[in-house]
Amino acid sequence: MKHRTSRGAPHRTALAGAAAAILAAGALTGGVLAQQAAAAADPLISQSKPVTASSVESASFPAAAVADNNLATRWASAWSDPQWVQIDLGGTASVSHVELDWEAAYASGYQLQTSNDATTWNTVYTQANGTGGTEQIDLAGSGRYVRLNLTKRGTQYGYSLEEFKVYGQVTASGGGSGYVLANPQVTGATPATGNPAHAYFHEFQANCTATHDLPDDPIVFPGKPGASHMHTFMGALNTNADSTLESLQASTTSCLAPGDKSGYWMPTMYDGSTAVDPVGLQTIYYKSGINDYTAVRPFPAGLRFVVASPTDSATDFTTHPGYVAGWECGNSYHTSDLPTECPGGGQLNIRFQAPSCWNGLYLDTPDHKSHMAYPIDGVCPADHPVALPMIEFKMAFPANLNDLAQLHLSSGRGFSFHYDFFNAWDAPTLAALVDHCIVGGLQCNARGYDETQPGRGAALNEQYLLP
Repeated sequence: MKHRTSRGAPHRTALAGAAAAILAAGALTGGVLAQQAAAAADPLISQSKPVTASSVESASFPAAAVADNNLATRWASAWSDPQWVQIDLGGTASVSHVELDWEAAYASGYQLQTSNDATTWNTVYTQANGTGGTEQIDLAGSGRYVRLNLTKRGTQYGYSLEEFKVYGQVTASGGGSGYVLANPQVTGATPATGNPAHAYFHEFQANCTATHDLPDDPIVFPGKPGASHMHTFMGALNTNADSTLESLQASTTSCLAPGDKSGYWMPTMYDGSTAVDPVGLQTIYYKSGINDYTAVRPFPAGLRFVVASPTDSATDFTTHPGYVAGWECGNSYHTSDLPTECPGGGQLNIRFQAPSCWNGLYLDTPDHKSHMAYPIDGVCPADHPVALPMIEFKMAFPANLNDLAQLHLSSGRGFSFHYDFFNAWDAPTLAALVDHCIVGGLQCNARGYDETQPGRGAALNEQYLLP
């Protein structure tokens, strides 16, 4: 592995120049030479890893740009001190070398720090007289997180960094199923801020029935049957702990559209010890979560994520950005927990929305959430700039009893409700529905047909297939 060389005199630092002079004089000891050789042999371990920062100057200069291996993009901070930018390496790593590629607005003072928890930091390198350009730094550190702690600006502007490259060896996994890289990754995107013509609706439905209950979760516990609480599955008929994109795509489906082989699952509802599955076709909305509905693009194949958490409290549940209306039954509505009565009978309903902004880099991350984010005031955040369909579960459970006191979820109380999504749509089918219904500003059924605007036609034929 050879580190990228300096881009000319302005990018050659005093430190690099001094090291070159010492080398030329033959003054380096064998130990130092060996250390440099080892550093040069270590791979780049920061590329496409999650990046966070203390601030961004604008959406055009996101933090993720420092780890995209692209000198044409950059992160820019607010115009104040101090600032920081940090990279999650995905697991404990030994760090041997860092390369910093500055744009004109550089740091004259900073520290390189490592941490195992992103809370307690260990300083492994300090620079008090930086001159910008390209800095090549050999060091010895260890941790899951590497932070550039910026203390003094070299110009009147903020900090502007093109690349923050970390070299070393990842020695321990960060847990979960790890990072699953998108192929291709979406880089250089900026959040859509357009203002298209008003459309009250921009959505279509996936209508699917519940098919089976298993104590499996192929996202959280892949390859570990029985490791999860009980889940109720919809969509692909073969979803289980060993499910992959390929196995889901090879399945048949309980959804009206044969092209939707996705896996959808949620904690199983129980009446005492008896499982209670949702009744009939369930509604999974695919909507625009952003103001500029024309910028929504289809899910990438294999994208997966978890919405909410079984460990959420009642307050977490009701203040969650995906909360819609809580649990509803008869005259009982907007409750965080399962109602104990349902006057008049009917159905017990829950609606909950998923994040719809993607960072463009990963199909999954160790926590199964951080690659996705919710829009803020109708716009995706700068570090998750790619607008995807916003999924909304609208589930309906039977509730024919006046006393529902024994109802509970396999994950616990009603506010532990959460769900998982594993995209395995046929790509052309999904693209047709997104383009016709979401981008087209329609209120579509599972065929992609808006009954109030029949002249616009449908995305799928009467067999729910592409025409």
